[in-house]
Amino acid sequence: MGIMNVLKEPNDTLRSPAKEMAVDDITSERVQTLITDMIATMYASNGVGIAGPQVGSNERVIIVETGEGAKAFINPKIVSRSLSKTDSEEGCLSVPGVFGIVKRHKRVTVEALDRNARKVKIKAQGLPAIIFQHEIDHLDGVLFIDKVEKMTSPPRL
Repeated sequence: MGIMNVLKEPNDTLRSPAKEMAVDDITSERVQTLITDMIATMYASNGVGIAGPQVGSNERVIIVETGEGAKAFINPKIVSRSLSKTDSEEGCLSVPGVFGIVKRHKRVTVEALDRNARKVKIKAQGLPAIIFQHEIDHLDGVLFIDKVEKMTSPPRL
């Protein structure tokens, strides 16, 4: 498939909670192609994260630029969050040209399955923590514009 179409708000798929992916499906050719194409789409769109619903998949899969390359996380769950929060200026591939300030936890711990169906536990802080929160929101049908405290469009330089 290659580069996928990124759905834009308003779209029912973006607003619908995604379904857990069956562990047996993760290593299938279909899911491996989905992951590879999501990574290519994210990079082609100059993104740092992308979620299944953004490309029309109702499955709980996200891609996050971790600082060590783009990684797939299937059925991700935030299992702990820092009490401290930070103001994050965010945008979204599904809401082009719109930017705003969202309060996000400074640190999160995420449990998920990787693209080989192995359990992973990631402790993220800074930008990766923000990306995880943003992308997992997508899996729940929530967009950053639902949480924005202040719009900053066009982006501040």
